[in-house]
Amino acid sequence: MHPRDAAERDARELDDALGRCYRHLGEREHSVAELRRRLERAGLAAAVVQQALTIVTEQGYVNDERYARLLVEDRRNIDGWGAERIRARLEAAGIDRELIDGALAGCDHASELSAATAQLRRRRAEPLTNDRERQRAFGILIRLGFDSEVAYDAIRAQSDQLRSSLRAD
Repeated sequence: MHPRDAAERDARELDDALGRCYRHLGEREHSVAELRRRLERAGLAAAVVQQALTIVTEQGYVNDERYARLLVEDRRNIDGWGAERIRARLEAAGIDRELIDGALAGCDHASELSAATAQLRRRRAEPLTNDRERQRAFGILIRLGFDSEVAYDAIRAQSDQLRSSLRAD
């Protein structure tokens, strides 16, 4: 193959890889690892994939720290997820542990408890009055990614609220 033909082929492959990156990024934020997997599944050469990822990262279109911060905000505020489920999602997206820890730094016990009790109020307008209802609520909170201590505390807080309202009557 003539060197000029090889250079043209390489340029076409890079253009294809960049086009795929921009299309994916136009849909939503992606981590570097997610984009890498998508490009590799498309059958692009490893060197082309790396070159395309370097370009979109340098252009600021891909930023794992921003991805982690936005995912934490969205999953917490929109979906009501707990820190454990968010951490698992970030790990699956290939985000480094340090970036995950930094993005979840604001998710202390108090904020987790607040989010968990908000989820209970949203999903269960009436108070939890028996063990079956409390077990069901516990399961909901665990599936949302709250740890068991937070889930217990949220259920206890809602039960305490019920007792307080009954005493006030």
